[in-house]
Amino acid sequence: MITERTGLPLSIGISAANTHDSQGLEPLVRGIPPIRSRRGPRRRRPAKLHGDKGYDYDHLCRWLRSRNVTPRIARKGIESSQRLGRHRWTVERTVAWLAGCRRLHRRYERKAEHFLAFVGIAAALICYRSLAA
Repeated sequence: MITERTGLPLSIGISAANTHDSQGLEPLVRGIPPIRSRRGPRRRRPAKLHGDKGYDYDHLCRWLRSRNVTPRIARKGIESSQRLGRHRWTVERTVAWLAGCRRLHRRYERKAEHFLAFVGIAAALICYRSLAA
């Protein structure tokens, strides 16, 4: 899941349990809808992407830079993951909001399409509650 700065989900995907998180980064970034702005041209993608050490791969950083997205990813063996805490808590909070939906807490659906549909409904409810408040 990719969220904006306030924790609203921008792009959601599901994957098998035995796949690495870094393999899902490219489809999630491609799935971000155009960002509307009041002034200027419509942005197609975010300016920065924060990630933990699980996304520290040269090919992913090159791919993000080729799309004019600045990767803010902690480097393995060099940087501490503690610095990402101020950005990571918004994603963790959104995951906790999704876990609050009983149907998503444990996967009851056999088909991935059905589970993804329920995750999409839960994300829409999260956005609605945030905008209505």
